[in-house]
Amino acid sequence: MNEEITYESALQELQDILKKLESGEISLDEITENVKRATFLLGFCQKKLRALESDLDQLLETEE
Repeated sequence: MNEEITYESALQELQDILKKLESGEISLDEITENVKRATFLLGFCQKKLRALESDLDQLLETEE
């Protein structure tokens, strides 16, 4: 999957998936696909946050 994803778009998609799951109006097959997508998006967001944390740590070290 070579799509352009931003942290913000991933977070919005996760919120949309959560709303669908909470509504209870979703088929079993859709649940499976949505959970797979949510797992991917969570990993993406965690990776972005770790990279940001690393960048900030480097910037703070150079300022000291």
